[in-house]
Amino acid sequence: MGKKNYEAKFNDQMYSENLLAEKVEQLMEWSSRRSVIRMNGDKFRRFVKAPPRNYSVIVMFTALQPQRQCSVCRQANEEYQVLANSWRYSSAFSNKLFFTIVDYDEGADVFQQLNMNSAPTFMHFPPKGKPKRADTFDLQRIGFAAEQLAKWIADRTDVHIRVFRPPNYSGTIALALLVSLVGGLLYLRRNNLEFIYNKTGWAMAALCVVFAMTSGQMWNHIRGPPYAHKNPQNGQVSYIHGSSQAQFVAESHIILLLNAAITMGMVLLNEAATSKGDVGKRRIICLVGLGLVVFFFSFLLSIFRSKYHGYPYSFLIK
Repeated sequence: MGKKNYEAKFNDQMYSENLLAEKVEQLMEWSSRRSVIRMNGDKFRRFVKAPPRNYSVIVMFTALQPQRQCSVCRQANEEYQVLANSWRYSSAFSNKLFFTIVDYDEGADVFQQLNMNSAPTFMHFPPKGKPKRADTFDLQRIGFAAEQLAKWIADRTDVHIRVFRPPNYSGTIALALLVSLVGGLLYLRRNNLEFIYNKTGWAMAALCVVFAMTSGQMWNHIRGPPYAHKNPQNGQVSYIHGSSQAQFVAESHIILLLNAAITMGMVLLNEAATSKGDVGKRRIICLVGLGLVVFFFSFLLSIFRSKYHGYPYSFLIK
């Protein structure tokens, strides 16, 4: 009896090792063709859910089909591809980590099995056991930039990926065009350069820079957040992020416009107070400026309250 039990255990172990070797070999073959392996329900259950496994799997659950109209999914997929390519073509590449993707239209049963009702979502499936809470990437708070995903993967797997982005010359070309435009303008106006000393022009340029920085454009550039968020259940689009730790690109544009409107109101108030024109006209300018400041500041304050929950103050708009 003991000999039979030993033989059965030995046969089970050999079967498990052979099955694992076949799975790893298949995953490596797919990875050699493309950095991100596309999976349907059957492939997901066999290579990600079912044991044995001695490798980690990063899965992006998404909805990339055009009829889904998920712009965030497309943006997140671009960053995901950058990260997967960085891993695939790095010197540290091994069979310990694989990048996969499950599209809703190819694996709706997987979404139902995991009770998943939003996309995109990134999950880590460890070599042993089930995913824990920390194995789901906090996209809403951190954003989906490749660098942030790489940091999260390093925390979960101890696999460190150095992100390599394909060269992007759009910034260099734009800068060259701007320099050429400014140089051409200076050459054409070389006999009359008084416009350089125009205080209004320099003030407008300075305000544009200030509006861009105070609205969070630099944060967008670093974190790479989505433009907005569309709820896959009801189709409602959110332009303001509900957390004080994150924002959407559309949100920064809204804040920029609100700051510009408030500034315009202050300029009109100053004009009404310092000009020496008709009293009636100055009164109208004063009322318009005051209206701009009061209304748009109230709007700005309401957005602040929606992000910093518990903030007690409001003005006109709650």
